[in-house]
Amino acid sequence: MTPESALARITAHADPEKAAGMAAYHKVARPYLGVPVPVLDDLARDWRRALDIPARAALACALWDTNIHEARVAAAKLLTQARQRPDDTPSWDAILAWVPQFDGWALADHACAAGAKRLVADPSRLDVVETWTGSDHIWTRRAALVITLPWTIQRDAKPEDLAIRERVLGWAAGYVPDRDWFIQKAIAWWLRDLSRRDPDRVRAFLDIHGAGMKPFARREAARLLPRAATEES
Repeated sequence: MTPESALARITAHADPEKAAGMAAYHKVARPYLGVPVPVLDDLARDWRRALDIPARAALACALWDTNIHEARVAAAKLLTQARQRPDDTPSWDAILAWVPQFDGWALADHACAAGAKRLVADPSRLDVVETWTGSDHIWTRRAALVITLPWTIQRDAKPEDLAIRERVLGWAAGYVPDRDWFIQKAIAWWLRDLSRRDPDRVRAFLDIHGAGMKPFARREAARLLPRAATEES
């Protein structure tokens, strides 16, 4: 599978009318083809089956470098898989190279979904993610929370997972003074998802930091808490 043939398969599903709507919606200047995400999911699944890890990463990087929205989504989908054996380093390295290029939430979220799998596979990589929290690039800072979302949803979190959860909550607390809407939204997203598993911890976070959050973010963070907790926030 060459980058040219992969792009041709994506382009075969192009819809100019949908592409125009996507460009207006995402408000990021790049080419759009109007290809639905489920189609890209199916294509990426076929390519994952046909390629080994280094070849997948190489194809993903080539697609990402086209700067076409759907090609970048497909690139992320190519690397979104829980188990990558024997070595997932090529995938992780590709994702790391993309992070500084994030320029909007949609592509960042697709790439972070792929990156989250690699973090769960090797949590020591959180040391790299922690460096993102001090970045001047808003999308890199935001990615530190989005890529760690798996630690909000574990049913039976182990002690090491709870430690990671606390570590990321520390990053979120450090973000509270940041007035950017997307950063505030990311804090709220992390807390809202965590509230399904550990509402008391979310309540404690809001008791300490809620007053410093933007009102919309505080409301969103508390949205799934028991009613009494929501009223206290």
